[in-house]
Amino acid sequence: MNDREWDKRLRIRTIGREDESDPNYSPYEPTPYAVLERLAGSGLVTRKSHLIDYGCGKGRVAFFMASEIGCPVTGIDHSQKLIDLAKENRRACRAGDRVRLIRALAEQYEPADEDAFFFFNPFSERVFDGVLRRIAASRSARPRPVSLWMYFPSEAYMASLEAFEGLVRRPPIDCRDLFGGKNERERIEVWQFEDP
Repeated sequence: MNDREWDKRLRIRTIGREDESDPNYSPYEPTPYAVLERLAGSGLVTRKSHLIDYGCGKGRVAFFMASEIGCPVTGIDHSQKLIDLAKENRRACRAGDRVRLIRALAEQYEPADEDAFFFFNPFSERVFDGVLRRIAASRSARPRPVSLWMYFPSEAYMASLEAFEGLVRRPPIDCRDLFGGKNERERIEVWQFEDP
């Protein structure tokens, strides 16, 4: 299915780019459904996962994972406009009751028991570093396995991950074949904290 067909199936509206002028936060650009299908089929996400989508925008990742996997998802975005659009989608989506939406600065959000974190380059490296520190602190307070997934990772994100103590890189989920096979960044990076 293409993106429009998936939106229709989920009864949401997530297509289109939204620009807001904040140097620390990227414009809203939805993750392609084909990539989400690949992640869902990887076996890394289960009904027992509790996923956070940082920079959730209109909620595509959240509603797809809640619907297709059945796991609870928390979507976090700094933009009130985008959170309002995501809330409209939550009212329409059959799996909306599994999705919690929060307007917050990512680097100030305190994860609780979530164990899976999704990123599509939603903010600057400075913000990303702050988010990694919050996730690590949460994991120290409540030891649990934790996975991080980055679609189309930036060089800055990769450098942060490689420098962050306690993270281990796992084999990525290759997505190049979905988009012509040429761009090495067409992948989902998979990182995990070492066992608590």
